[in-house]
Amino acid sequence: MASGNPANKDNSVTVRPLTADDLNAVVAIDKQIAGRPRESFFSRRLEAALKGPGDFIYVGACIGGNLKGFALVRLLTGEFGQSAVGVLDALSVDPTSKGKGIGRALVARVDEVLRHKGIREMQTETNWTNGELLAFFAHAGFERAPQTILTRGVVADLEL
Repeated sequence: MASGNPANKDNSVTVRPLTADDLNAVVAIDKQIAGRPRESFFSRRLEAALKGPGDFIYVGACIGGNLKGFALVRLLTGEFGQSAVGVLDALSVDPTSKGKGIGRALVARVDEVLRHKGIREMQTETNWTNGELLAFFAHAGFERAPQTILTRGVVADLEL
């Protein structure tokens, strides 16, 4: 597993691109939060990123050379006549490292890369009952989008 700069033994946060060697650490951090391993999700994302590296931003945050958080962003290039956007698919911080600026450092690095690519907007979504993550997103400058996402189960016989 790539772990950043091994010489960095202090508590400062360094952000670097994720590599294929980080997959196990990413899955382990996510499992602490999601409660279950989602290796297939992250494997598919990594495979897609390797095939089209210009369509993704994957960064990891390290403290003392150990991966403590990550952000995965997919770039959508102006669908339906809209401007290009970055879609934050996943952002996770090791629960034992919360409060150390890791999430802020990840979002700042993603912002930097998006600006460099000429993209001016980032979107994400989460469960509206996830108060801790919603508070983080609000603190990071996210606002409610004008769209409303609706969902429903698929029924066998739709009566209209």
